[in-house]
Amino acid sequence: MGMFDSFNIAASGLTAQRMRMDVISSNIANAGTTRTPEGGPYCRKRVIFAPENIRTDYTSPMVPDRIGSGPGQGVRVVKIENDTAPFTLRYDPDHPDAIKTGPKMGYVETPNVNIVMEMTDLISASRSYEANVNIVNGAKAQFNKALEIGRA
Repeated sequence: MGMFDSFNIAASGLTAQRMRMDVISSNIANAGTTRTPEGGPYCRKRVIFAPENIRTDYTSPMVPDRIGSGPGQGVRVVKIENDTAPFTLRYDPDHPDAIKTGPKMGYVETPNVNIVMEMTDLISASRSYEANVNIVNGAKAQFNKALEIGRA
């Protein structure tokens, strides 16, 4: 593994978790939005991750071929998609976006955003971000120690 591969892997995690936190913040901010430019209430967004191969030239005689010492793995954001959960209905016949006719008359469609779930996801993303920061700091300390040994 190259000297900067651990930084690259952790940086990909930092970028992905930052995007996740931004999307969660948008969901929380729009939890009460009943009218969007597309029409209808705000639809909760989700971030989809996928592994990313980060090139490395590291090989080790200590690792058997069947295990492999392939490329280090990072993560990347594949897409941001709409959640397919149904919108919730709230009875409020005086609301300007209330349904005017039919069996749901007087109900307002509200976003499919659950604040408790969003806060839980935000804590998870924050902890993942913190873990990647600790990896960067640990690798930095390790490389600085190696440089000190080299100077001696």
